[in-house]
Amino acid sequence: MSDGSRAIAEALLRTGSIQVYKDRPFVFVSGRLSPVYIDCRRVLSFTDAREAIVGQLAEKVERDVGLDHIDVIAGGETAGIPYAAFVSDRVKKPMIYVRKNPKGYGRTKQIEGVLSAGQRVLLVEDLITDGLSKVRFNIGIRAEGARITHCLCIFEYGSERLNLHEGKEVLTKHGIELHTLANWDDVLDAGLSQQHFNKEASQQILDFLKDPQNWGRKRGFE
Repeated sequence: MSDGSRAIAEALLRTGSIQVYKDRPFVFVSGRLSPVYIDCRRVLSFTDAREAIVGQLAEKVERDVGLDHIDVIAGGETAGIPYAAFVSDRVKKPMIYVRKNPKGYGRTKQIEGVLSAGQRVLLVEDLITDGLSKVRFNIGIRAEGARITHCLCIFEYGSERLNLHEGKEVLTKHGIELHTLANWDDVLDAGLSQQHFNKEASQQILDFLKDPQNWGRKRGFE
């Protein structure tokens, strides 16, 4: 774990953007139960944490992506939009935002802003799980003749220890390179060392990551 990724993990924990359940687990849109919930939108209300995260995002664009390799920065509806705005302002690149689906009225646009055919897009998002929502965004961008070449996220639902990189693998198949600031390894280390949660909670998170589909059932919540 680098100093930068540890700082991001600590910022997410300190602001309550990562919460571990106490009585009842969290329920995802898919219906899946989880012992932990991540909401990077909460960081927007904490100026110091927000500044640190935006600073690292902008640094990653310049250092790991390269400003010469992208033409436009896109924010994904909805959580990625404010972070894309902050980053585009820092690195002085044009910005668009992309909806999950075309709006059903007016010009039925999925893309807001100016996007031209052939342009290379950096998609900025709050987090990545299986990567499928990013692929859907890319479908809308490709419909305009452009393409997402890089995706930058604050948090990856991945782990080097558990060899979990589903989102990265999905994006790679679609020609998109993933860049992230922190993952579960960083959060688990920071959470224990800073006493944001105990060893039991850490083990529950690990158990969930190993078998997210059946975690709730195994603990009698279903």
